[in-house]
Amino acid sequence: MYECPHVAELPHPEPGPLSDTCPECLAVGSDPVQLRLCLGCGHVGCCDSSPHRHASAHSREEAHPVVRSFEPGENWRWCYVDGSIV
Repeated sequence: MYECPHVAELPHPEPGPLSDTCPECLAVGSDPVQLRLCLGCGHVGCCDSSPHRHASAHSREEAHPVVRSFEPGENWRWCYVDGSIV
């Protein structure tokens, strides 16, 4: 699997989730489709299949490029900068 340069910059250990779901979705009364965990800070946001795309918005706003799935049984990671699974 490709190891992007942003992975080396991630904190160790991985940050814990700051919430159980996307707080921005809750604030606007929307249901997140899939959740992503920011590996830079632990923010939980909805994926780009959700109407508001809070995880990718967080990535751009905070310059935190790598997330992992926050869905049960999934552990893949995605880099928004490289546009690939890492």
